[in-house]
Amino acid sequence: MTTLPDGRTVPPPHADERLMLESWLDFHRDTLALKCEGLDDRQVRTAAVPPSEVSLLGLVQHAAEMERNWFQKVFGGLDVPPVYAGEGREDGFEVSHDRGLEEALAVWRAEIARGRELISDAALDDAGALPDAEAASVGDRSLSLRWIMVHMIEEYARHNGHADLLRERVDGVTGP
Repeated sequence: MTTLPDGRTVPPPHADERLMLESWLDFHRDTLALKCEGLDDRQVRTAAVPPSEVSLLGLVQHAAEMERNWFQKVFGGLDVPPVYAGEGREDGFEVSHDRGLEEALAVWRAEIARGRELISDAALDDAGALPDAEAASVGDRSLSLRWIMVHMIEEYARHNGHADLLRERVDGVTGP
């Protein structure tokens, strides 16, 4: 495996489908963590532009919600509450004055680990189920692990674009 100077592992140019999906998902997870490195509490709470309240801290919390929702609830069929239940918006974007980046990163990494456990022995064609309310927007209640993994890569890629802009706003750092 090739590692970039910033520590991220480059997904292999040739691999089976499962390894390719896992590698790209991990690459995007590592990218989000990288965007938060070296920042203080005030900086990770800095919002993009009004009226948006999206911050790097909020993105990490949202990523924890995404991990729990797609791997535990949808794929695993577990009845688990949102990670930040009862704290306002259930998408994780709302930040609390009581929680800093280190705690949010630890929670996010725990959600990633739990998701990995749940899918470790699953085939890409194994399926989870969406709640009826969400199934209409996808066109089916049943979603393959493959669909979920591709969707997670898309989610991280989109939010890493937001993280790029937030980091540049905070301290001018651009790049990977």
